[in-house]
Amino acid sequence: MKKLLAVIDYQNDFVSGALGFSGAETIDHEIAHLVQAWLAMGDLVLFTLDTHQEDYLQTREGLALPVPHCLAGSFGAQLYGETQALCCETCANAQIHVVHKHSFGMDPADALRLRERIGEDVTEIQIVGLVTNLCVLSNAIMLQSTWPNAQITVDAALCRSFDPKLHQKALDILKGLQIHVIHE
Repeated sequence: MKKLLAVIDYQNDFVSGALGFSGAETIDHEIAHLVQAWLAMGDLVLFTLDTHQEDYLQTREGLALPVPHCLAGSFGAQLYGETQALCCETCANAQIHVVHKHSFGMDPADALRLRERIGEDVTEIQIVGLVTNLCVLSNAIMLQSTWPNAQITVDAALCRSFDPKLHQKALDILKGLQIHVIHE
């Protein structure tokens, strides 16, 4: 039986870069300490990283959101702040898994590979990160599909959106999907 902490897209471009927004930086310290706590307990940590190529503006997402961000290899694509420092210190740790995704949610093939690496016996998943109404919601659904018997929890206090109303609507949708929402 395993526990997995999923840190969704807590990257420079979503905090202080191209798509950064006020308030995203306020959860850095807590996310970094949560990651440390999970690793200290021997649990698993997943970092999803929004990752785009130079042709981003020609993609479906790029046409709808014409702001280049999280370009592969750029500073904007790196994790933010204390969370980045922690990952750099522990990136060789076998407890840490990284998925580079090219859309809001993980590709189903990436989710399947992750399940093959981690195992099917994940019983608890906690989700934190950015952006609640886009990538957090999309990846919560993907994780729920990948581990249908796991108890999934989204920590609302450690998720943010550029739009507080959409943040709340996303939390309501997550609850409707039988995902436990805490610290609302």
